[in-house]
Amino acid sequence: MERREFLRRTSAAGAATLGAGTLAATASGTRAAAATTRRTGPLRVDIVMFDGVEELDCIAPYEVFSAASMHRESGVEVRYVTTGRPGLIRCGYGTGIRVNHRWAPQEADLIVVPGGGYTRRDGPGVWAEIDDGTLPRALAAAPREGLTISSLCTGAVLLSAAGLTRGRPCTTHHGAKAYLAEHGGLVKNARVVDDGDLVTAGGITSGLELALWLVKRELGPDAATGVETMLEYEARGTVWQAS
Repeated sequence: MERREFLRRTSAAGAATLGAGTLAATASGTRAAAATTRRTGPLRVDIVMFDGVEELDCIAPYEVFSAASMHRESGVEVRYVTTGRPGLIRCGYGTGIRVNHRWAPQEADLIVVPGGGYTRRDGPGVWAEIDDGTLPRALAAAPREGLTISSLCTGAVLLSAAGLTRGRPCTTHHGAKAYLAEHGGLVKNARVVDDGDLVTAGGITSGLELALWLVKRELGPDAATGVETMLEYEARGTVWQAS
C-alpha cells in the first residue's frame, strides 16, 4: 500500500482515540476555531534555510506541516526558502538539503525560522547570518497583517537581531535564554510561547511542539491529533499564550 494512503487511514482511525489536551495550553480553542473558519485556501508555510541550520530544527516542522495536509481538504503548502541563491544548503551535521524557493514572505501565512550554529561563532549558523545581515533585515521587513512569524531553538536569536522579540513574550533554547532577555525579549518558561503573530519555541525537539501547536491553532484540534497519531508522538510541555 502506498505510504501516504496508509498513513492517512491509520491517522484518521487513531485520531479518535486521543483525548483532548495532548497539546498543553493556557488558552481556549477560540482562536484556532476562528482561524479554521477564516481560511479557505491552503495554509502556506515557509521554513527559512541557511548554512549551519540544525537538521531537526528544519525537518521536524516540515514533517508535521506536510502530514497536516492529509487532514485538511484545501491542504498545506510547505516549502524551504532562502534569502540567498536557491541551491544546496549544508546543515549543521553535514546533511545537504536542496532549497528551490527564494524568500517571499508575502506569499506565506506562516514563517518558521530554525536555529543552528549558536556555539560556533566562527562557522556557519545564526551568527554568520547576523554578521551578513541579509536574513535579519528580511525578517525585520516581513511583518504584515495575516502573517505569523515563528522560531524554534536559536532561531529566536535571528528574530532578536531583526528586532522582532524586543518587548515581546518569547522563548528559545535554554542556552540562549539569557542572550534573548539581554536583548529585550520577555523570556517565558514554556515549551511554546504564542504572542499572536509571533510564536517561539524552545530547543531543537520543540520544533515538533511548535508545528503541532500551529497546526492546532490554524487548522483545528482534529488535524493536530491526527498528525500526532501518525507520528506516534504526543506533544509535551506548556504552551504560554497571550490573553
